[in-house]
Amino acid sequence: MNIPVGIVEDNHDIRNALEQIIESADGYTLVCSCVNGEDALVNLPVCLPKVVLMDITLGGINGIEVVKELKSTCPEMLFMMCTIYEEDEKIFEALSAGASGYIIKNTTPLKMLDAIRELYEGGAPMSSQIARKVVSAFQLKPSVSSSYHDLDILTKREKEILEMLSRGLLYKEISDQLSISSETVRKHVYNIYAKLHVNNRVEAVNKFFGR
Repeated sequence: MNIPVGIVEDNHDIRNALEQIIESADGYTLVCSCVNGEDALVNLPVCLPKVVLMDITLGGINGIEVVKELKSTCPEMLFMMCTIYEEDEKIFEALSAGASGYIIKNTTPLKMLDAIRELYEGGAPMSSQIARKVVSAFQLKPSVSSSYHDLDILTKREKEILEMLSRGLLYKEISDQLSISSETVRKHVYNIYAKLHVNNRVEAVNKFFGR
């Protein structure tokens, strides 16, 4: 089944590049391409993409505000913030608004497509640069001893995968490094989330660093 994808990007060249990546890839369908936040608020609820590549710094209504508004009316829509910015404040503001993934615009087309599929299949992909920012933010907070107790319920393989998630690796990258299938990685991640009582990568990394 093709993944319906939407794009919200006000830079003409970048928007065209993203459109070409989606349209030229098997398994993905571009259903909507919006030039600003106002356009997105009108068209995304009509076209109903499953995954939206969302720029943050749009003129007028910014991407974070768009995500916040659409998440209340289209809760099944998944938002991947696609930006040149790595500021901690924007990262956490976007995730708090309801974004499920966060990647840098210079991500290679293949990694971009892998991230879209991972998000569609229940993951929470982040570029390694973004993951490092998230990890650094957690490391700056004092850890608590209960974190080690929480992680004790994980198997050795689950701990290994959680550590790799904390470094921002995509499921495919984890599967390549561990010589297991992406489906096996997904099952391990599901078990990790269930055991730690979390819903996404950010919350899992939070537990990993003891918060």
